[in-house]
Amino acid sequence: MKLSKILENLNYKRVIGTGDPEIKDICMDSNAVSKGSLFVCINGGNFDGHDFIRQVADYGGAAVVVERSLDTSVLQVVVEDTRVALSEIAAAFYGHADKKMKLIGVLGTNGKTTTTHLITSILAGAGVKCGLIGTLGVFYDGKFKESALTTPDPIELHKTLAEMYESGVEAAVMEVSAHAVYLKKVCGLKFEIGVFTNFTQDHLDFFKDMENYKQAKLAFFKENLCEYIVSNSDDGVGCELAAKSNHCRNVITYGIDNPADVFAIDINESSNETSFVLNLFDVIYDVKLNLIGEYNVYNALAAGAACALYGVSPEKVVEGLENLKGVSGRLECVYGGEFTVYIDYAHTPDGLLKSLRTLKTHTENRLICVFGCGGNRDKEKRPVMGKISGEIADFTILTSDNPRYEEPMEIIWQVESGIKQTTGEYVIVQERADAIKYALDAAVKGDIVLIAGKGSEKYQEVFGIKRPFCDKDCVDDYLRRR
Repeated sequence: MKLSKILENLNYKRVIGTGDPEIKDICMDSNAVSKGSLFVCINGGNFDGHDFIRQVADYGGAAVVVERSLDTSVLQVVVEDTRVALSEIAAAFYGHADKKMKLIGVLGTNGKTTTTHLITSILAGAGVKCGLIGTLGVFYDGKFKESALTTPDPIELHKTLAEMYESGVEAAVMEVSAHAVYLKKVCGLKFEIGVFTNFTQDHLDFFKDMENYKQAKLAFFKENLCEYIVSNSDDGVGCELAAKSNHCRNVITYGIDNPADVFAIDINESSNETSFVLNLFDVIYDVKLNLIGEYNVYNALAAGAACALYGVSPEKVVEGLENLKGVSGRLECVYGGEFTVYIDYAHTPDGLLKSLRTLKTHTENRLICVFGCGGNRDKEKRPVMGKISGEIADFTILTSDNPRYEEPMEIIWQVESGIKQTTGEYVIVQERADAIKYALDAAVKGDIVLIAGKGSEKYQEVFGIKRPFCDKDCVDDYLRRR
């Protein structure tokens, strides 16, 4: 594609140099530059793409997108913000596939993955060919592709959307992280529906305080035009969003406790399902959800409201909700015998609290919790999560999660400081595999074991190295050998 074609709708300051080179690819990693590449200089904090301009020239880059003019022979396109430009350039390079499909974005601290899977189940059951982009990967047309990030970087995101469109996808359902909004990864995308799940503590290592974190989430609804907004009326920020969304006249609310357009009553949980009465815009249906926990009722309400706005009939909404058998790593039962074992992605105080409370109601004997906290992430939540487990679980095994570049025991001691504020019994077993085995050996008839924090992740990151590791495989392998 010619550079001039890519720049047609880009708001740039000036072009330094002459010519209209053919652009073979777009990249923001100087090591990926080859002949014909358009290199976008991104300041990532640790590294600034502007500092690698000589390497771009040496590798045959056709042009560069910069925020300031540089001393180079390579053609330069000067813009105000290269992050914004990257999103717009990627969209143009991949044919603006985002404008040819309907996009549904789901934001919130917790519940994004389950809500997107529920939406996909409903749409697919209603005959809508859809794709899904999120924490568990990319799914469309029977294909699966792993994704390192909840919301891919703009180049990968628009490439994926183009591939989805080429395969006939009509609706793309996306998890949208606060980081993605802040880093302008979804800049320029127009969403048919934006869904807000909830707002609780997380990512303070990046956002520094809750106000910055909140504003990053709300920025999505301000910057990305949504035809409809679906917001949680039982969440403080959800209420704020609904009240202040003057830029979108179509704001729909859902909830359980406060008045809402879509709500649930008569909620009843068993050990393997949750039933409730769904009021979907004053149409009443009984629902049997193959997921447990009141928080999954919220996820179902959000998904049902979004799909009804999309045009799916209430009957198909209920059918789609009931057809989803579970979501990998989201309070997933991985063993059921004399005792029961669940794995869950819960890695925030609110997530751990809700998972433990849910399982506690179904525990005949003891609730055993195995968990740790990730390294180089929000340190403030570590003692909070320790206290939560100490107050609810009957026995806690503190272990490693993804320690990354921190010393594992330093993290564990910070979690321990919270559990020491309770009367809860606990032990420390640093190696995660050993901690899981310890829990399985300790479990007796009627116990429930919750292994929290990593869900379906296939690795453990220790000092920059991602080692193969999966909680579910660890459980399966050990119980088989035992």
